[in-house]
Amino acid sequence: MLKRSIKITFRLNAQECQRLKKQVKKSGLSQEAFIRTFINGYVPKELPPPDYYAMMRELHAIGSNLNQIAAKANATGHIDRTVFQYEANRLRKAVLDIQAAVTSPERRENNGNHGDMGCDRPP
Repeated sequence: MLKRSIKITFRLNAQECQRLKKQVKKSGLSQEAFIRTFINGYVPKELPPPDYYAMMRELHAIGSNLNQIAAKANATGHIDRTVFQYEANRLRKAVLDIQAAVTSPERRENNGNHGDMGCDRPP
C-alpha cells in the first residue's frame, strides 16, 4: 500500500456532506478512497446488486463444467475442439464483461459532469 502522509482538510455544507455520504455508501468505498478515485480521474461505480455474485458463481460453475467436459472429450475424442474452444472463450469473455460493466470505475467526462453518481453539477 502507498504511504500517504499528507492530510488535506476541507469543509462542506450540510447538503454537500449528505450527498457525499450517499454517494460513498452507494460505491461501497471509504470516503478517502472515493475522493481519491475522483482525483485520479475516475467516477466510482455503485456496488453491484446482490444477484451479481450469484450470477458470477453460476457462470464460473458453467466454465468449470465446460473444462470437465473438455477433459473427458479429449480422453474419448468425441468433441469438436475448435467449437468447444470457441464456446469456452465466449463464456470467459462474458464473465469479464459482466465484471467490468458492474465493478470497474469509469473515466470522468471532460466537461465535469458527474451525473453517474447522482451529482447534478461539478463540485
